[in-house]
Parts: sequence; structure tokens; C-alpha cells
Amino acid sequence: MAFDGLPPDPFAGDPYDPALSLDEEAGPDEHDELSAAEREEVVADLADLAVYQALLEHRGIRGILVDCADCGEQHFHEWNLLRASLQQLLDEGQMRPHEPAFDPDPAHYVTWEYCRGFADAALGED
Repeated sequence: MAFDGLPPDPFAGDPYDPALSLDEEAGPDEHDELSAAEREEVVADLADLAVYQALLEHRGIRGILVDCADCGEQHFHEWNLLRASLQQLLDEGQMRPHEPAFDPDPAHYVTWEYCRGFADAALGED
């Protein structure tokens, strides 16, 4: 199944994929399977993402902002890219690296926590 948010992987199935060097232990088809609990969390995240997008996109919010603990920088994920990445995690047990957003305006992105709070307030949930 193709996803609109991600371009096709030009190295799919290639044993010489340069991205494989990022994970020395795993080969092209080797990765950790998601546990049942992890799968449920990703499915819940996909459902939440759909709600957040429905509530915030028409307000000019383009996606989610993530503070990366690994590199110390902020990453900006547009709705469709994040959805495609989460779906890929479900389907393949991992996410491919992707290009960062080009010159994103931080004012158009919010955190997952902001989305959760906004949704709770908008939908009257506790």
C-alpha cells in the first residue's frame, strides 16, 4: 500500500542501501517486531492524529513539532508525513529516515501535548 506522505524508497530491497549503515546490527529485512502493546499505541496515535488534524488544520496548523532528544533540535512533521511514518511503523516495524521540512515556520506546528489538550478542551473530555 502506497502512502501519499512518503515518496517511494529508491533503495527498497537493495542489500547495498546506504541507510543500512545507520543500523549495523540489522540487515535489509531484519528489524524488531512491534509488540502487541506497541502496535496498539501506534494505532491509537494514528486515531489521535486524525482528530488533531481535523481540529487544527483549518486553523493553519500544518503538523506536529517534536523536540528531538537525540540531536537536541526541533523536528517539524506535516500531518501526512507523520501519518505515513506511523503507518510504516505498523506495517514494517520501523520508520525510514526522511528529509526534514524545508524552512518550516514554527508558528504552524504544535506539540503532541498541545494537540491533546486542544482536543480535550474542544471535545469536552476530561
